[in-house]
Amino acid sequence: MTHRDSLLQLKAFMGQHIFGQEHLIDRMLISLLAGGHVLVEGAPGLAKTKAIKALSEGIEADFHRIQFTPDLLPADITGTEVYHPETATFSFQQGPIFHHLVLADEINRAPAKVQSALLEAMAERQVSIGRETYGLPELFMVMATQNPIEQEGTYPLPEAQLDRFLMHVRIGFPDAALERQILQLARGEARGEEPRIAERISQQCILAARQEVLELFMADAVEEYLIQLVMATRRPDQYNPQLAEWLEMGASPRGTIALDRCARAHAWLAGRDFVSPEDVQAIAHDVLRHRVLLSFEAEAAGMDSDQAINLLIDSVPVV
Repeated sequence: MTHRDSLLQLKAFMGQHIFGQEHLIDRMLISLLAGGHVLVEGAPGLAKTKAIKALSEGIEADFHRIQFTPDLLPADITGTEVYHPETATFSFQQGPIFHHLVLADEINRAPAKVQSALLEAMAERQVSIGRETYGLPELFMVMATQNPIEQEGTYPLPEAQLDRFLMHVRIGFPDAALERQILQLARGEARGEEPRIAERISQQCILAARQEVLELFMADAVEEYLIQLVMATRRPDQYNPQLAEWLEMGASPRGTIALDRCARAHAWLAGRDFVSPEDVQAIAHDVLRHRVLLSFEAEAAGMDSDQAINLLIDSVPVV
């Protein structure tokens, strides 16, 4: 069995647990292959927690959920030094961030210091306590969630911290047919009929798959198209006057890297040995949604970042 076959088996297993969220499952697997983190925005009850639990059950990795609340402290995330009076020494007690898969539930409910502690660990892949630095696992992924409806008592993530996320995924409600399937699945799980995976995927398999993704062929023309998309977010007046009215600030070089990694993972999962412009367009919204800042005029007109990215794709010709 190839590494791709193993990942597709994992995708099928997650699809048995979650109905109506194929987009979320795809983006979680892409983040896993790209070595990044994902921010998921959606109303409560849309299987966000269940999705990452299913992912952890399908691979040889441990999982921890952190419920973010206003009284959370940075040490509750990273860990702290514990004093032992019998030896008059300190020892470091690792926090929940030292797991392979971490769910940061309702990340915008925690104050800025806690958010910063988490996002620093995400970016640096390490935690510094006092004079010591502790590395995080090589297979390490954070999925953070936030509720777009209720904003009372929340601390919105600043743009600089949002940029740490590889992708920002939005999910919605299922239709009536999917709702019926969800109901039947819930009844089956209540009777103990929960789907099981035949064999959990090893971490070595995922790390090897990441190398295959990085080695995927990307033509110079596709790379140029990817770069021009990012350039159009920074200098929109050179591409489309209307786009220039909508965008206040564009994506950083981290956005370019994210587009490259995610487009490669998207093509690899589709079974291709090359990256096409369609792969770049397919993941553009999730990669750029949180990296472009809309102007006051665009927000006053009721525009959102997805509409701006639609115009961006239409404005940049495929090389």
